[in-house]
Amino acid sequence: MSDNSDADYEVGQDNIQVMGLDIHNPVFAVSGLTIIAFVFFSLVFREQAADFFGWLRPALTNRFDWVFMLSANIFVVFSLLLIVTPLGKIRLGGDDAKPDYSYAGWFSMLFAAGMGIGLVFWGVAEPISHYGASLGGVAVGEDGLRTDWAPLGAGLEDPDASRKLAMAATIFHWGMHPWAIYAVVALALAFFSFNRGLPLTMRSVFYPLFGEATWGPLGHVIDVLAVFATIFGLATSLGLGATQALAGLNYLFDVPVTDGMKVLLIGLITVFALISVIAGLDKGVKRLSEANMVLAALLLLLVLIVGPTMVILTGFFDSMIEYVVALPGLSNWIGREDTNFMQGWTTFYWAWWISWSPFVGMFIARISRGRTIREFVTCVILIPTLVGALWMSVFGGAALDQVMSGNGQALTDAALELKMFKMFEAFPMAGLLSFVGIVLVVVFFVTSSDSGSLVIDTITAGGKTDAPTAQRVFWCVLEGAIAVVLLLGGGLGALQAAAIATGFPFAIVLVLMCVSIFIGLMNERRRN
Repeated sequence: MSDNSDADYEVGQDNIQVMGLDIHNPVFAVSGLTIIAFVFFSLVFREQAADFFGWLRPALTNRFDWVFMLSANIFVVFSLLLIVTPLGKIRLGGDDAKPDYSYAGWFSMLFAAGMGIGLVFWGVAEPISHYGASLGGVAVGEDGLRTDWAPLGAGLEDPDASRKLAMAATIFHWGMHPWAIYAVVALALAFFSFNRGLPLTMRSVFYPLFGEATWGPLGHVIDVLAVFATIFGLATSLGLGATQALAGLNYLFDVPVTDGMKVLLIGLITVFALISVIAGLDKGVKRLSEANMVLAALLLLLVLIVGPTMVILTGFFDSMIEYVVALPGLSNWIGREDTNFMQGWTTFYWAWWISWSPFVGMFIARISRGRTIREFVTCVILIPTLVGALWMSVFGGAALDQVMSGNGQALTDAALELKMFKMFEAFPMAGLLSFVGIVLVVVFFVTSSDSGSLVIDTITAGGKTDAPTAQRVFWCVLEGAIAVVLLLGGGLGALQAAAIATGFPFAIVLVLMCVSIFIGLMNERRRN
């Protein structure tokens, strides 16, 4: 414990040793047993599980869309204010703290963990889905996927305006809002751990609000919710990644798309994730993340070169301008006529990011010691927003160019998981591009799984970062099992329903987290 700690609490003081495991009682037991029971009953009662997930997703998005919209806006405003206020001068870890990683290593790890699989999956699929629509009229199918856009009157008359609007809506879903969600959690964990000496776990963040009650049942509930949100948010991404990777393998090598192959693919990738998890953060996750970013940059560069280069580059700047102009309207939830767009796309995304936030936030916190808060927020929000916008502009811009030129019917008609591969058909080296895309999805899959396992293990070990390897293995295997169960029990719709269900209660937790961060930072400033 540091001398300026806020509480008399030692990391691991409530832990118990069971069969070589270092368990934070009862967080490990409650979360582990509940998730195992979920896996068992979902496999035994597959039909009932599919019906339940089909009901759950629209039930939450239709009634509580305002909760997700309002909370995400709060996170953006709160984070940006930290950049311009004197609080931004505070350094994570104290005035003399030095960064543990270079900018290159830091960016690679936070971006690979943040949304790698999603960028590859939706980079082509989402802009194509939005084109020709003025942000409304989307029909949500029985499987929970968003298809068949029907325009509300604007967009079709001016193809260029429709393209800009499609890209602005896409960047909105992958820009400041999701990264602000991650930044809030990461900043809270890093500050209270590195500056206050509290355990690196979710409950510590709420000590300014709840005092010593943080270490009791209330804290257990917070940590268990964090575990649930993390593992189901990860399962959603792993399911998307497996679906797209298998679609690519079928496209290139005629590998059959069956439930058995999905299970086999998730199993194989989980094995690779286990190897990385056992190697640890610096040897496994860091090196794999850096290799993945090199591969992602290579694919981005190849598409930029073989695609309509000038159209993509000019489209990037046009899209960013349109994003800024459209941001107030897209962020508003009052009086919206395009409720299907808001609920079918935006609400799902915000819930997904919120469910990912304990995982990504804790991972970013662990690698961000030594950064000032101003540096931290700027790099975690603004720079990834620009990189994500560039990725979407390259892939989405190339795809939209094919559609607008009249040569994209096959691309438009393709299933969501196949759209990227269909786009590659129009380029030289189509087979190479598709193969690199598959490898990228698989490696993003591995980095998400191994990073998530390390984070969940930290939460369930009461904030300890050196818990036994067997625990990390347990959570890594369980993540793969959840992804399999949700895919078998309802497909991508079930994955999305699970992310929303766990994201909803955690949205309230994150709003309270902003209050706690502000109190903690004000106390820190007064002490200095």
